[in-house]
Amino acid sequence: MTAPARTDRGSEELIRAEEPVLAHNYRPLPVVVARAEGAWVEDVEGRRYLDMLAGYSALNFGHRHPALIEAAHRQLDRLTLTSRAFHNDRLAGFAERLAALTGTDMVLPMNTGAEAVESGIKVARKWAYDVKGVPADRATIVVAADNFHGRTTTIVSFSTDETARGGFGPFTPGFRIVPYNDLAALEAAVDETTAAVLIEPIQGEAGVLIPDDGYLAGVRELTRRKGCLFVADEIQSGLGRTGHTLAVEHESVVPDVVLLGKALGGGIVPVSAVVGSREVLGVLHPGEHGSTFGGNPLAAAVGTAVVELLETGEFQRRAAELGAVLREGLAGLVGRGVVGFRARGLWAGVDVDPALGSGREISERLMREGILVKDTHGSTIRLAPPLTVTPEELAGALGTLEKVLTS
Repeated sequence: MTAPARTDRGSEELIRAEEPVLAHNYRPLPVVVARAEGAWVEDVEGRRYLDMLAGYSALNFGHRHPALIEAAHRQLDRLTLTSRAFHNDRLAGFAERLAALTGTDMVLPMNTGAEAVESGIKVARKWAYDVKGVPADRATIVVAADNFHGRTTTIVSFSTDETARGGFGPFTPGFRIVPYNDLAALEAAVDETTAAVLIEPIQGEAGVLIPDDGYLAGVRELTRRKGCLFVADEIQSGLGRTGHTLAVEHESVVPDVVLLGKALGGGIVPVSAVVGSREVLGVLHPGEHGSTFGGNPLAAAVGTAVVELLETGEFQRRAAELGAVLREGLAGLVGRGVVGFRARGLWAGVDVDPALGSGREISERLMREGILVKDTHGSTIRLAPPLTVTPEELAGALGTLEKVLTS
């Protein structure tokens, strides 16, 4: 990185300045980032930190990846927005390459992850009425407990996290909640009104919960047999994070619909997408769904550059190879401050001995040692470094975690 960023206000003053003017819907760690490159960020005083969170997978390719920055710069000089009232010259190529990367037929471009989930819900319901023949307004969608799909009113309607739900009712009907990783409960919940089963292949916010081998294949078999859709939310787990392009590939599963976001925007612009079969996404007709910014030329240019990076397979391989290093390092900490962990690729949920502190407290101690992570619930922290992290950087982070837990 170049010389430290200059500012008239230091970290403490900037944090205090947010208090009266920003809604208090976040409680960030007390670090004020001013610059970043690769796996490293720098605060306004010039202190450097290794980013082991990567924007919850939005920064899979690190901060300011040169190919992505170049694509954005080129497009900024030409065209940024048309709305979908007109065509633009970047959208077709983006959709073609994303469909090819994910092995799907069609793409519905949106902006944020929550928009992708909302869009997936609408598509599933429309399919249920138009194709399956469910009576009007009776479609149901089966979801898993402890899910995290976003924070819109409809999405929190089927959350089991009371912090996300409390005070935001009345809630949207039409959802059935079953335990995650429980095929028997899922089968009992699916009936003739079921439009779709919507699950995360790995539950991120819940603590990187990985289902038993065979669960995803079981969901696929059940939904085919029962005549409903399998909708996989790969917004955090997808696009290289787990060692495959999509996490469902660990069981060679092909859902009807996949929801993508976060990394699709390269950490530069919000980009999300619903991808799926022509039979399913073909139920949408003009005027039934849309987004002013969805598929805008800047987003399409950056998204295309992201797909180009993934087409080589390099980042999927890095996640798999470095994921083995991550698992080995965490295994060595079990019984030495770590009571358990779950990891797939470069993604891990680490359960710290509660006697050593909450997840928030452990995150703050790591921050003071130059490592940025984030807690989930209780004494669990999550690790999701950029896929560009080096073996040495990863080893350094694990060493710092050991220091914080054992000193």
